[in-house]
Amino acid sequence: MEDGALRILDQIWLVWLFSIFVAIIVWAMWPRNKEKFERYGRIPFEGDDRHGE
Repeated sequence: MEDGALRILDQIWLVWLFSIFVAIIVWAMWPRNKEKFERYGRIPFEGDDRHGE
């Protein structure tokens, strides 16, 4: 491949990965998902009544 083609491919790859990153952040912060993530965050504390025994 030419040096120019590798630069373009590198830039496309960077934009693609950044877009995926932003999409994941938007999905995680979307208000509709707040209750679900709070529920998932409580999972480690549910169902264990021994309290360190």
